[in-house]
Amino acid sequence: MKILYFFLAILISTTLAAQDPYSFSTVIDLETTPVISQGNTGTCWSFSSTSFLESEIIRLTGKQVDLSEMYTVRNTYPKKAENFVMRQGKAQFSEGGLAHDVMNSVRDYGLVPQSVYSGLFEGQASHNHAELAAILRSMVETYVDNPGRKLSKKWDDAIEAVLDVYMGENPSTFNYEGKQYTPMSFLEMTKIEPNDYVTITSFTHAPFYSEFILNIPDNWSYGRMYNVPLDEIIESIDNALQNGFTVELDCDVSERTFSSKDGVAIVPKDPENTLKALRHLYPEMNISQEYRQDEFENFTTTDDHLMHITGILRDQNGTKYYKVKNSWGTDERRNANGGYVYFSESYMRLKAISIMIHKDAVPRATAKKLNF
Repeated sequence: MKILYFFLAILISTTLAAQDPYSFSTVIDLETTPVISQGNTGTCWSFSSTSFLESEIIRLTGKQVDLSEMYTVRNTYPKKAENFVMRQGKAQFSEGGLAHDVMNSVRDYGLVPQSVYSGLFEGQASHNHAELAAILRSMVETYVDNPGRKLSKKWDDAIEAVLDVYMGENPSTFNYEGKQYTPMSFLEMTKIEPNDYVTITSFTHAPFYSEFILNIPDNWSYGRMYNVPLDEIIESIDNALQNGFTVELDCDVSERTFSSKDGVAIVPKDPENTLKALRHLYPEMNISQEYRQDEFENFTTTDDHLMHITGILRDQNGTKYYKVKNSWGTDERRNANGGYVYFSESYMRLKAISIMIHKDAVPRATAKKLNF
């Protein structure tokens, strides 16, 4: 009898250890443009938000348009520089940003296609802003130090000149598919209305169903966000996808349980399964509003990366995942799923800092509470 129990114990142990590999089935897969790479830049905010706008143009017009990410970056840097200098260095100045920075640029400067403004020069195959970012940083810090004891009125022209050298001059008019446009008339053609998009978050240090400025490093422009309970931000994502709207995402990808190489982002219930859960199914944590808040306030959850949610999948157990488009390219050695990462709902509940969606995609009950 003891021998029988011994073999049963081994059998049970083996069964528990041999977890199934992931097997996903598609529930929703909305149309978007191809996955591309942001290169050696910190401009995921522009790449992901531009991808989001490209899907919006498909939804609004049926046209697939390849928009310029770098046109937005080029027009946002001067605003960052002005903010940093006029705040005498007491502000963020980096390559980073958030989705509302793209919408602010669109509102002020319009849109242009990639074919008109790539931000690359002849012979360049990919973006590398390491030198540009370092030069701009040294410039704005010099202006703040004010070595001449009187700040030159031409400092902002110097910023523009450096951007022209490294990225190219802004186009004023251009031809696209046989028609002449300005950036603003091209924006009109796309049917994008910047004021129709809202940013939603979920934290308890601000009142729910109100607007507030989320204090994270990349919110250099002090953009305001609507605050809702955690369940409602998930409902907003689901409602958007179910009704043909994609979703822009600001999230934390610093966890070991986020892997572009394996193509999943999960929150294992047992930390011992952290690496094993990247390839095999393991039970996940139930994420509460309180736990989400604690992880944010102790800096375990941070504002790292922006991506684009384009669909929903389920694994073989019926667990929901979100299909999230990344901007790190499609090299299979580094990026599974053709450059997409599948976020479990647990990961989304814990690590989504905020989302941006069209206001018509917000569930009716939530929209009413937010006075849309």
